[in-house]
Amino acid sequence: MVKAVATVYGAVSLVNAIATKKGATVGIGLKVVAEVETSPGKGIVIKSENKSLSSRLINKTIEKIITKKDLEENKITITLQSEIPTGYGLKSSSAISSAVALGCAKIFKPKMTDKQILLAGVDASIESKVSITGAYDDACSCYYGGFNITDNEKKKRIHYEKSPTNLIAVIFIPKNRKRGNLKNLKILSSVFENAWELARKANYWEAMIINGLATASILNSDPKIITDLIEKGALGASVSGNGPSIAAITKKENESSIKKIFSTLEGNIIVSKLSNKKAEVHEL
Repeated sequence: MVKAVATVYGAVSLVNAIATKKGATVGIGLKVVAEVETSPGKGIVIKSENKSLSSRLINKTIEKIITKKDLEENKITITLQSEIPTGYGLKSSSAISSAVALGCAKIFKPKMTDKQILLAGVDASIESKVSITGAYDDACSCYYGGFNITDNEKKKRIHYEKSPTNLIAVIFIPKNRKRGNLKNLKILSSVFENAWELARKANYWEAMIINGLATASILNSDPKIITDLIEKGALGASVSGNGPSIAAITKKENESSIKKIFSTLEGNIIVSKLSNKKAEVHEL
């Protein structure tokens, strides 16, 4: 029996990648822990308190790393604990697939590079239809932390930088999970392209605000909330991913005034530090 424990963090969007296949994200401190255990037998067992988890994504990720022969000879048990709410645009599926890939690689393919591990999760996301673009931008920030500006189609990281450690993300998780039609994001392709160019030049918050106004108007959020958040001290604010969560990045001292804006809406608020922590794994 061998056991490996992998920890990967979440992220929020700066620029949504659906319209142009180019995205930008920043890592946050909410984490996913995946415990991968091998025992005699065969088959894959997934244990998690979260019932809306995509077992298809996890199975696909495992198959990307562990050979058929090894799967015939070992029972693989995956135990997941996640601080990231699923289905709100906070990159839980990228964090989960990366954590599972990292844990499996530690045991079965210790020579795999970070990029290979990352791509196993990205490819599994596309094949299990969890993500449209494979979410390479999300996966990079979950895996490496900090700011990541990517070309998802080429699976290439264009720009990376550590994020300031004195900033927090105040994240609103709406009670209503309704999302708008993602295809409509393409209407504003040129706007997203401009936002991405800003992010590439390290104008992250400006990019995030433009992204926020554009995504909110298309994905059923009220764009006014974005301007209200900026007025109360948010450096950047946006719908994260395809929503419906909304993230505002700010200094610690503005936390309560940002929360006040969200408190008029129905839902929960999570506060997390921006994170530069890289994914990690160790064998037990």
